[in-house]
Amino acid sequence: MTKTLMNRRRFLKTTAAASGAALAMPSIARAADYPERNINVIIPTAEGGGADRNFRAFTSVWKEILKTEFEPSFYPGASGRVGYELYMGKSDPDCYNLLFGNIGPEVLNWAMQAPTFDINDYVYFGQVDKDPCCLFVGAESPLKTMDDIISEGKKRKLNVGTSRMAHPASIGLLALGEHTGAQFNLIPLQGGKGTVAGAVTGEVDFSVLTSGSVIAAGDSVKTLLVFGNNIVGEALDNAPSINDAFGMNLPEMLSTRAFGIHQKAIDDHPDRFEVLTRTFKQTHEDPRLMEAYIASSGQPEYLVYAGLEECEAEKAAILELGARYKALLSGA
Repeated sequence: MTKTLMNRRRFLKTTAAASGAALAMPSIARAADYPERNINVIIPTAEGGGADRNFRAFTSVWKEILKTEFEPSFYPGASGRVGYELYMGKSDPDCYNLLFGNIGPEVLNWAMQAPTFDINDYVYFGQVDKDPCCLFVGAESPLKTMDDIISEGKKRKLNVGTSRMAHPASIGLLALGEHTGAQFNLIPLQGGKGTVAGAVTGEVDFSVLTSGSVIAAGDSVKTLLVFGNNIVGEALDNAPSINDAFGMNLPEMLSTRAFGIHQKAIDDHPDRFEVLTRTFKQTHEDPRLMEAYIASSGQPEYLVYAGLEECEAEKAAILELGARYKALLSGA
């Protein structure tokens, strides 16, 4: 924990110094020609999934403000690890290469197994949206309530779909099993679309996933429990939080889509980074974004801006959460 906090302090100190240097320059000299070409973005999940929808909605407005195009590449292998390893190992740290990921499950990967790179060599600088994870069944499932699930889970081990093993939703589910005595067998189903389909078709008994993707699935599913605060009410079938329903004290299991960048890009090109962060915030304030987000099946309440410091605080919190629940995930 101490090492994580020290690294975060070092990051904030160096970033503040770099930003100060950029702001000290005459405005006409700061990144006058940036961007001169398209910006490449590595997305460590499958094309057509929730991250892809959010990315396209956000960049449809951001590109108009930044005056450039965003070119995504998708690398869903190994629960997102492939995309991160490729980004850190192959992409130039020049502010023309970004990462668009999901802070919760993807940082949780590093708590389970350290990557080949230094975790502090990349940062998240802009949150697009954030939502709690949830537990849901297919509309035709014989399991209609949480009482049904807990009762059946005490008779036999229930198969539960998840988009990846190291996911905040997986932690929520395993903590529930530990608390109630119900038995659950987590099965990774290759992303959000597969996880929804698993519950709908009956391939698994039920699934756990990011709630935004569950809302987008419409009437084909029914939400029974939220691993956090249900701030959207009926959109998640008025499902209760796990803490209220079971008297637990579990931290919110959140999914946060955010843009990331090499720390070296910030250090070497503070002028370019200032343009990125300024136009990112402008995009969040543009009314066209909400229209695009809703059109992509996004839930309005989840479209919340957060900058570099907030995103890095969440990154540190996820690493600590992963250390706390690593034994449960490993045992799964």
